[in-house]
Amino acid sequence: MFDKPNLQQFIYDLRQNEHIAHWHTLPERKAYYAAMPKSLDRRLRDVFVKRGIDQLYTHQRSAYDNVFLGENIVTVTPTASGKTLCYNLPVLQTIAQEPDARALYLFPTKALAQDQKSELAEWIEASGLDVNSYTYDGDTAPAIRQKIRQAGHVVMTNPDMLHSSILPHHTKWVSLFEKLRYIVIDELHMYRGVFGSHVANVIRRLVRLARYYGSEPQFICTSATIRNPKELAEQLTEQSFSLINNNGAPSGKKHLAFYNPPVVNPSLNIRQSASKEVRTIARQVLEANAQLIVFAKVVYVLK
Repeated sequence: MFDKPNLQQFIYDLRQNEHIAHWHTLPERKAYYAAMPKSLDRRLRDVFVKRGIDQLYTHQRSAYDNVFLGENIVTVTPTASGKTLCYNLPVLQTIAQEPDARALYLFPTKALAQDQKSELAEWIEASGLDVNSYTYDGDTAPAIRQKIRQAGHVVMTNPDMLHSSILPHHTKWVSLFEKLRYIVIDELHMYRGVFGSHVANVIRRLVRLARYYGSEPQFICTSATIRNPKELAEQLTEQSFSLINNNGAPSGKKHLAFYNPPVVNPSLNIRQSASKEVRTIARQVLEANAQLIVFAKVVYVLK
């Protein structure tokens, strides 16, 4: 399809391809910043300084401010825009001020919980804060579970584990429920349909138990860009929410292309398998020395 092994040439040649039904280009977007909160703990501020950061993105600052106004928030910004900091920063700030405070993080999968634990661990280590962060799932060793129940400032789990292992044994989790300040729900858009209905009931049970033990936790949610994030958050939790969607993260130029696979059987109007076409295009992107992510229901190995 192209001669020069670079991305710009690939984009040019792809745009000329007869199977492109529509092409739309989004321009670059500059970053929008806000000042660091004056209330931010010195140890957390020092982490930013070490990383050469002296400002937050606008949505990160808005999330921080709204949380400390006592509001439930749902942050909706694109991928890789720094949404994780929208909950880690207020949670760590609260624990820095109140060492007994607790937070419960909910992720739809164990893999996501493990990824987020690593990022939070970096912040804890860099700041020197005395914060215990643990994942609690089916792979957690029995010997560690008791320690998590008693000393976990941040407990990361998933809805299934919350339903089957935490809530039925709430008397063992008194230390968590009595001081529960935040319930973080990441990937909010995943909780839809029948699965979302089940999770909604689990969350309502969680809130009732927290109130039974004398706490009234705030919700901090993040979601991919969906049409009705505030409505979804409120239906899922039966709480009022503030929407944070003033994305301040920069982005490069984006090309959106609709590709129609070629017809391989004109009489029956059958087109080439989309999976095969994706493999071909993906191989060409790699040959252009560009990074690539393919979203699909089946994993294919490029050879």
